[in-house]
Amino acid sequence: MGLKLTDLAEPLRGTRMTFKDLVRQPHRLLNSPVWTGIVTDGRAYSAYCLNVERLVPWRTLTGRQHFYLDHEGYLAYGEHLPTYKPRPDPQEFGDLEKSQREGKTLQLNYLTPHAKWHIHSNYFDNDRMLTLSRGIEPLWLSEQDAKGLGVFDNDWVELYNDHGTTVTRAIVSARIPPGLCLVYHAPERTVSVPKSPIRGNKRAGGHNSPTRIHLKPSLMVGGYGQFTYGFNYWGPTGVNRDTFVLVRKLPGKPQF
Repeated sequence: MGLKLTDLAEPLRGTRMTFKDLVRQPHRLLNSPVWTGIVTDGRAYSAYCLNVERLVPWRTLTGRQHFYLDHEGYLAYGEHLPTYKPRPDPQEFGDLEKSQREGKTLQLNYLTPHAKWHIHSNYFDNDRMLTLSRGIEPLWLSEQDAKGLGVFDNDWVELYNDHGTTVTRAIVSARIPPGLCLVYHAPERTVSVPKSPIRGNKRAGGHNSPTRIHLKPSLMVGGYGQFTYGFNYWGPTGVNRDTFVLVRKLPGKPQF
């Protein structure tokens, strides 16, 4: 007996959205079998609501959640069960072999988590979003690391490694642990990007300039139950959000 889910679409069958409507503000309208949230009546998106509340089978070989992955590829890499693995040492990443420290500099673990106030670059370039993010995507630093660098909230900073450089403002926050810094993911390199002194006064790059792709072999497993390729869902994704950088206060005033 099939599941009856048509009621999730009924209230919105007559909804029409124009390009002008989308330019004015983003809208979330439809429940979708691709995404697992239920957004009826303005409900905030939360994953797996369809599976839990409407008993839609999980997209696995058995239709249930799997914590043990009985597949030779995962067994070979020791990932058949959730297992803690320590972060590799900076030397193992190989991203700071040629970069030289200049002035007062800290080596920090650099992350680019998902966007905080926009959807990738969408809806970023409006007054409200630019105000929330200080007109750019800033670098978040711990209070301890900022003090060690002589950096105050809203100062300009430069971060770099062998792959690239980024110049942006600093947010000094008690929520960031020492040894870590982050820039939220996926702004376009079009707003307030100064030149980089460490790169001969060339235009600095974006948030992903210091990162590089690391392919994870277990994500190449396919053709077996939930291990089946789907664009943006399953496959050899770019593991490019974790590296190490050198951070310093930008010397002098930013040059645009």
